[in-house]
Amino acid sequence: MRTEHMEQVERWANYVKTHDDWKEKLKPFLDGQIIMARRFYAKLMETEEGKKKLELIRKNRWGAS
Repeated sequence: MRTEHMEQVERWANYVKTHDDWKEKLKPFLDGQIIMARRFYAKLMETEEGKKKLELIRKNRWGAS
């Protein structure tokens, strides 16, 4: 793992250990990411090519048929 990345992981771990409110600060960001992803997939499903791409992703990722 890159040294810079490992340093960032350590800083984040220390922050989480010392700040009880970290979840409340991070929640709006994570919720926004989920909302944007759902919008993206819904828009992608509006096209035939988009449906095919998502089906291919599902098959490759989860082995679904």
